[in-house]
Amino acid sequence: MPASPVHEALTAAHCAADDEAPWDALPGMLLLLDADAGALHVNRAFTSHTGLTPQAAQGGGWHGLLSEPSLAALRAALGGDARTVSLELQWRTAPGMPPRWADCAAQRRGDGGRGDWVCLLHDVSALKQAACGARAQAEQLRLLADTVPALIACYRTADDACLFANRPYAQAFGLDERSILGRTVEQVVGSATWQRIRPHVEAARHGRSTRYERRLETPDGAPPRWIEVDLVPHRDDTGEVDACFVLVSDITRHRVAELAARESEERLAKFMEASAEGIVFHRDGVIVDANPAACALTGYALEAMLGRRNLDFIAPDQVAKVSAVMKQGLETSYESAIVDKHGVRIPVEFIVRTITRHGERHRMTIVRDLRDRQAAQARIHHLAHHDTLTGLPNRLAFMEQLDHLMALADAGGRTMALLFIDLDHFKRVNDSLGHLAGDTLLQTVAQRITAVLRATDLVARFGGDEFMVLLSGDTRTDDAADVARKLLAAIEAPLQVEGWPLSVTPSIGIAMFPRDGDTPAQLIKHADTAMYQAKARGRATYQFFDAALAASAYDALVMEGELSEALARGEFVLYFQPQVHARDGRLVGAEALLRWQHPTRGLLGPDAFVPLAERQRLMLPLGRWVLQEAARAARRWADAGLSAVPVAVNLSTLQFQAPDFVASVEQVLRETGLPGTLLELEITERMLMDELPGMSQRLEQLKALGVGLSVDDFGTGWSSLAQLKSMPIDKMKIDRAFVTDLPEERDSVAIVRAIIQMGRSLGITVIAEGVETEAQRAFLAREHCDELQGEAISPPLPGRAFETWVARVPGA
Repeated sequence: MPASPVHEALTAAHCAADDEAPWDALPGMLLLLDADAGALHVNRAFTSHTGLTPQAAQGGGWHGLLSEPSLAALRAALGGDARTVSLELQWRTAPGMPPRWADCAAQRRGDGGRGDWVCLLHDVSALKQAACGARAQAEQLRLLADTVPALIACYRTADDACLFANRPYAQAFGLDERSILGRTVEQVVGSATWQRIRPHVEAARHGRSTRYERRLETPDGAPPRWIEVDLVPHRDDTGEVDACFVLVSDITRHRVAELAARESEERLAKFMEASAEGIVFHRDGVIVDANPAACALTGYALEAMLGRRNLDFIAPDQVAKVSAVMKQGLETSYESAIVDKHGVRIPVEFIVRTITRHGERHRMTIVRDLRDRQAAQARIHHLAHHDTLTGLPNRLAFMEQLDHLMALADAGGRTMALLFIDLDHFKRVNDSLGHLAGDTLLQTVAQRITAVLRATDLVARFGGDEFMVLLSGDTRTDDAADVARKLLAAIEAPLQVEGWPLSVTPSIGIAMFPRDGDTPAQLIKHADTAMYQAKARGRATYQFFDAALAASAYDALVMEGELSEALARGEFVLYFQPQVHARDGRLVGAEALLRWQHPTRGLLGPDAFVPLAERQRLMLPLGRWVLQEAARAARRWADAGLSAVPVAVNLSTLQFQAPDFVASVEQVLRETGLPGTLLELEITERMLMDELPGMSQRLEQLKALGVGLSVDDFGTGWSSLAQLKSMPIDKMKIDRAFVTDLPEERDSVAIVRAIIQMGRSLGITVIAEGVETEAQRAFLAREHCDELQGEAISPPLPGRAFETWVARVPGA
């Protein structure tokens, strides 16, 4: 076998190693190296290629030309036992420069042992870079083929063997890029598929590019998929078809989009046919389609609308508005108006959208008829501003107009009158005849009020049985009073409701603008206050707003607020007024009297706050507190041996009517340990006259507890002997109104004598209250009145003072 050029060069170098001239004549870079790769000799080609002088290359001077891994590999090879070495060395290069390579072939010089090495270096950088470039390009092509969204393969036409396939193609058939190579088309796709696609493959073999689609069914009921297959023949240098490229693309989304577009068109067509609202399509302002509802709305047939400008159907005053929307291409909704075939203006709402239809850009306008909506809105507006029962403006509408009319009157310097009308005892009608009768009455009253007023006046139902009247223009006080009198007469006229004769009276409060208020709220408030002042005067009348009376009412309101907190703050106290035997003056009892130690107004008697407490229903907790405190005081005095007489407590109607009143009395006696005989409860004669429900039963239950029962203010209510006889009454108290005039006033004397005689006949103890003079005291003793109470004996005393009084009164 002939020697290789490298072997020959090494042999020549080996033979001429000791002769410098032959070395320089040899081709290539030659080095004589020791076992540690130190240079013993280099030729001219080496110094010319590397730029090192022979002296600089001596020893390890040339090592700097090699990369560290290459130098280490060279040393390891030369230090071994082999006689010849072949390896690839990498040159050092500057940063940013391409790498350089050299093939190294070395042969040991001499026979055996550790001789020197003759090395031949051949620069292969260009070949190395070309190989790397080709490999990188192949990898890039493979990467590109594997990442394109398509299946790619190449088959040889001679035997249908696969020459190339990208990863997606191979994986689609359960293979990879290597295992698919050499397989035939039929082996890859299966016999059934091969039979279907074979005609297309034959066409490609004959040099014709072909394309076909296939619908692929998927398992588990998943949606089907569509693929598009391109077969492209490849010709060799002679023009013969030697291979066929296959390109498979998934076109499912395109087919789905086409199907969706067709279905959308069908749905749109059905929607247009079924829609109750008009739908019109136009392109550049020219109508190209319309549904039956649009034709019905305009009165035109479809043929008469097609090709016409849509602005032809717009109301003239709306053309500019619609044109602006069209010009801007807005997708919006707005209200406008069209004109139908007969010239009738129809309010509509346009809902405009831009769509693509049949591949062209169209404007779709939904035309919504607003006539029913506007009628409904008008109805809603009417209902929101009018009372459904009477048809009069309601509170909301009245307030809006009042504010406007007040502003006009103020600007014009005119006066107005506001009348607040409230029906007296209207609740009785509802309670006795029912709400239907009450509604009929309210409707009649509304008609009567309206009939009295002028067309320029304003009337409203303010709620319930309240009506409001505003007399506009330049109304004076006399004018307002005259209208109020007419309203009183008109409203209180008798009427028939469901066959029942009825008569209802109003109370009317009048506030004048601007004298009594310069805002709607203030004017209404003062008219309302005047109305309550009219009720306080006896009802069925009218009353102008009185600031002084309003201030008094305001004070009462403030006191009501303070009263609700007074009990919690411990501001109430009890005073006690002694009750003595009329003949010997010994103590027989004491009346507990409630006082309010007001933080700013001082000590207040019951007349100043009890009526307010009853209106607020505070008399229930307040009455219970009085009962408890009186019982504690009586128990304390009995335990101290100071007094063993009953303490009398006044009861209000509200307190006595409470369902648990008897139980509450029993609980107080139990909690305080007070015997019932040391507690006396005072009820008024009017409570007896009114025959409150369960009165007799409740009194009997109290008597069963041992509690004494007294009738207060006797002589003012005209109670009958039969009532007194049937009730378990222990004591009756002569009202101070009759005691005041004793003994001079004959009528008072006669009444007092009659009461005393009545009590003696019925076996009831008689006590006179309000005894303030010795003459009164002497008269009552002579007439055999049993007991006395009043300033002549002692004024009401705080608890401590009462105890002192009892201690110093002889016989107490």
